[in-house]
Amino acid sequence: MKRYSAFAIAREALRDHTGWERAWRKAQPKKRYDVIIVGAGGHGLATAYYLGKNFGITNVAIIEKGWLGGGNTGRNTTIIRSNYLQDPSAAIYEKARSLYETMSQDLNYNVMFSPRGVMMLAQTEHEVRGYQRTAHANALQGVSTEFISPQRVKEIVPIMNINGPRYPVLGALWQERAGSARHDAVAWGYARACSAMGMDIIQKCEVTGVMQEGGKVTGVSTSKGDIACEKLGMVVAGHSGALADMAGFRLPLESVALQALVSEPIKPIMNCVVMANTVHGYMSQSDKGEMVIGGGTDAYNNYTQRGSFHHVEETVRALIETFPMLSRLKMLRQWGGIVDVTGDRSPILSKTPLEGCFINCGWGTGGFKAIPGSGWGFAELMARGHSPLTDEFGLNRFAEGRFIDESVAAGVAH
Repeated sequence: MKRYSAFAIAREALRDHTGWERAWRKAQPKKRYDVIIVGAGGHGLATAYYLGKNFGITNVAIIEKGWLGGGNTGRNTTIIRSNYLQDPSAAIYEKARSLYETMSQDLNYNVMFSPRGVMMLAQTEHEVRGYQRTAHANALQGVSTEFISPQRVKEIVPIMNINGPRYPVLGALWQERAGSARHDAVAWGYARACSAMGMDIIQKCEVTGVMQEGGKVTGVSTSKGDIACEKLGMVVAGHSGALADMAGFRLPLESVALQALVSEPIKPIMNCVVMANTVHGYMSQSDKGEMVIGGGTDAYNNYTQRGSFHHVEETVRALIETFPMLSRLKMLRQWGGIVDVTGDRSPILSKTPLEGCFINCGWGTGGFKAIPGSGWGFAELMARGHSPLTDEFGLNRFAEGRFIDESVAAGVAH
């Protein structure tokens, strides 16, 4: 793999950019791998990358039904934060946030990480108490957050109306070192690094069955033939339940659509991310000037990847009170992604009843921010059998009643 650098850009400019190589190899499946990862989104690619980087496991295939990064990784609103309430959640999200800070250097690929800060508005007395509690918990966890006053909120985001009649701003939970990154670049950077380690990224390859013998996984059946493996990692977000059915077990989650939209581009007006959970809306401004707006999940189970106008209307109507300038903007486009939501709004990173088969799912609306931490912990779980980052997120917690309740900190996934 040729390294990207300012010198490389200058060199290629002198020869009409004819020397750039493909970011990752186009691969065909081999008969057998040590590890197969199903799902070439951010979490799947990060898992493969850390298997290779941290444990030297490079005989790996990453299988994708569609195209690389075409699922939730390319359909989210790119928010990165770690201000979660429960200790296991704060640990894995803070690990992810810290890895995002050095990701561009680690991957030699600019993921455009922007630590612009994330603000979670408290617009009810209940939220004030909840976010103050979270700020105290974060202090004990070593996560840098603070609860700020309405006046400080107005200083950071001057365009905000903090005196709305229905939803006045009573304060906010502020994480200054949180921010955003370019979602496509995260997937492409990991894919390039995985390919450089000799891993095979196989697109347009649908898994149609999970092969097993004597209670142990032996491989997968795909639209490109059977592929054998020693270990199998399932990382397919909203389709986790369908894949688990193929393996012979059920998951305690449901799949719903989560929607987002962007406005027409305008001049820079907001340099942080704002989340308003009371009204189920959150917003940031992209590098191109678009206002990136996310809303709530659908109220019914579905597998659609498109938006719906009633959700757009509901989200924008609520946000206009806090951001009056939105009323003068036109919508540029909208879309949806399929999120998998557990009962306690926390993920599942676990062994399964099928030996050699591991599952990474249930991230709900918080998947993008967790990508590097999820990949780090899940790779360790697959390589060693357990990981301090994932021990509390096992499937057995639902049978044992050890819920990791993040209904408030998870934002709109409730």
